[in-house]
Amino acid sequence: MKHSTKHLVPMVWLGLVLLPFGAQAQSHSDANDAVFPRGERLESPHFTGAAWVYTLAPADSAFDIPVAHVTFAPGARTDWHRHLGGQVLLATGGTGYYQEQGKPLRILRKGDAVKCPPHVPHWHGAAPEAEFTQVAITPNTPEGRTLWMQKVTDEEYHQPPQEK
Repeated sequence: MKHSTKHLVPMVWLGLVLLPFGAQAQSHSDANDAVFPRGERLESPHFTGAAWVYTLAPADSAFDIPVAHVTFAPGARTDWHRHLGGQVLLATGGTGYYQEQGKPLRILRKGDAVKCPPHVPHWHGAAPEAEFTQVAITPNTPEGRTLWMQKVTDEEYHQPPQEK
């Protein structure tokens, strides 16, 4: 009996030491499934609906490629626009929409990645009934970063989307 107790005590101690770490990680994950904070409310005439942005990596002299996490409220979206250096979108949660000019509307889900080619008009945002979060990686160029175009019409927004 003493032999089994001798080995049991270190195991119980190890369990008590590690329990708070496991519980903390579990409760954090359950309480908030977001990968990054919501950030600041985006006040822009180039968005329809509510959106928030959290800067993950600001542009600097070594890396002129700002990286941001964007949260779109249900139904929120960008205007049509194009990026002079292209853009990469990484879906981190919810259900989103993405469309390039002349192509069908696509559904984006957590884990999807999109390469928006340079100079190609496109828009993106949340589905009508779901919030959507994404990481946007958008290189700066000497000519600028984003050229904004017209608003996405309700007809464009409400067209039947396609799974990727």
